[in-house]
Amino acid sequence: MNFNLSQIPERTTQPRTSGLTMIMDKGLSINEVHNFMSVGAPHSDVIKLGFGTSFVTPNLKQKIEAYQSYNIPLYFGGTLFEAFLVRGQFDDYVSICKDYGITYMEVSDGSISIPHTEKCGYIEKLAKHFTILSEVGSKDAAHIIPPYKWIELMRAELEAGATYVIAEAREAGNVGIYRGSGEVREGLVQEILTQIPAEKIIWEAPQKAQQLYFLELIGCNVNLGNIPPHEIIALEAMRVGLRGDTFELYLNK
Repeated sequence: MNFNLSQIPERTTQPRTSGLTMIMDKGLSINEVHNFMSVGAPHSDVIKLGFGTSFVTPNLKQKIEAYQSYNIPLYFGGTLFEAFLVRGQFDDYVSICKDYGITYMEVSDGSISIPHTEKCGYIEKLAKHFTILSEVGSKDAAHIIPPYKWIELMRAELEAGATYVIAEAREAGNVGIYRGSGEVREGLVQEILTQIPAEKIIWEAPQKAQQLYFLELIGCNVNLGNIPPHEIIALEAMRVGLRGDTFELYLNK
């Protein structure tokens, strides 16, 4: 940090296992990756090349290498995994990830229906070769999953070999753990936390109010995902009580 300031909460340090910030890259250029990393690298723990953007991104290999030069792991969005899976090209997808030097993989079923035992089978198989982030929740706002089911799914996927489970919200933050307005489904979140360790969950939280909710509920080292690149510094300041919303969280009164 740039200054000596008391009463700042202790953040975990890289490489982190908790307090993660997952960045959603929806189409940065290679030059923008370097510009972003010039300020974001110390605060970014994993990069997601959002949904299926990797398929249409020019110079993809060079872009991936740009991130890798900063020792920041990255992975393709779960939508791309599902796109290959639904077309019967699972083995092709695994080969592509290996060819590009990708070490993380998202296993999701937000856009297609996969029997849960089959999904857990994919997790178990892939966990031998990749760090698995498994996403729980549907992208369909009309598909409401009850809390006990979220817990059941998350527990099974962690047991199958996922390192983290991702609580679905889409890039807009308006489904899954949120209502259509972006408001947190607080009862759902708090019930999940009675059974699933907070350090094993990455909460997709693209909106500031959502980030604030989890910082107040869990603390500065909560795992947050789908953070826009231009918000990384603002989020880190909010994590440590240096934004108006969290200014008084850590002060001794």
